[in-house]
Amino acid sequence: MWAQVSKVSIMSRAGRQRGWADGQNAVVSDLAQPLRYRLITGPDDAEFCARVSSLLEQGYRLHGSPALTFDGQRVVAAQALVLPEPESAPPAR
Repeated sequence: MWAQVSKVSIMSRAGRQRGWADGQNAVVSDLAQPLRYRLITGPDDAEFCARVSSLLEQGYRLHGSPALTFDGQRVVAAQALVLPEPESAPPAR
């Protein structure tokens, strides 16, 4: 529910196997392989923009338009990002 969004953390099967507690933040570089799809959510502020910008610098691309809602206290934003598949080399002749 949007009204309960305060801070987003990544919790994956790999994170649980590493012993991370629920709610503990993980950085993409902490994962064995980067996630192909990310949905970043949080208050619409400079920190949110910096998180999206950081992922763009890591090679992610925006996927669709951002979504905004109001939780009664602040504007909350969501932005999907995808990591393009690496281009495969042409077959050798």
